[in-house]
Amino acid sequence: MTLHWVPATERADLLADPVAHAVAGMEGVEVAEIDPDLADTAAFCERYGVRLDESANCVVVAAKRGGETRYAACMVLATMRVDVNGVVRRHLDARKASFAPMDDAVELTGMEYGGITPLGLPDDWPILVDAHLAEHPRVVIGSGVRRSKLAVSGATLTGLKRAEVIPLAN
Repeated sequence: MTLHWVPATERADLLADPVAHAVAGMEGVEVAEIDPDLADTAAFCERYGVRLDESANCVVVAAKRGGETRYAACMVLATMRVDVNGVVRRHLDARKASFAPMDDAVELTGMEYGGITPLGLPDDWPILVDAHLAEHPRVVIGSGVRRSKLAVSGATLTGLKRAEVIPLAN
C-alpha cells in the first residue's frame, strides 16, 4: 500500500485538534492517511514499506518527585528504546520515572493512544529528542490519531517549544 503525503495544513481532518492547531503555522509537515488498525509502529512499517529507522515513537513519561508528577515526551527512532529509568529520570530530576498510564496520556494530550505526537502537546511539557533522531532528514511520527501519520524532519522536532536534544536510548 502506498502512502499519499500532502501538507498537513491541507488535511486537518486527519489530525487531532491539538496537532491541527500546532501545525497551522508550520512548513514541511506532511500527513498521510493510513488504516487505523495498522497504526502501531511495527505493523505500519511492514504494511506501508517504511523502515523502522525512518519511523519514530513518542513515549509519554510520568516523572515523580516529592508528591508531584510532571510529564514529558520522549522521541526516539523506532529501532531504539528510551532509557526511562536512567537518562530520562535523571534529566527530569525525578525520584521515579515510568511510562505514563494510557488513560492519563490520552486525557492530558487530547490525542489517541498509539497516535500521540510531540506536535500539540501541553506547553509546559519538555520534549526530549534523541540525538540520532535530531539529525534525521525525514521521519514518520504519529498525528494525534490512529488513522494517519506525519512526516517531519528531525530539525522540525528540535525546533519545537521546550524541545531538548539528548541521548535517550539505552
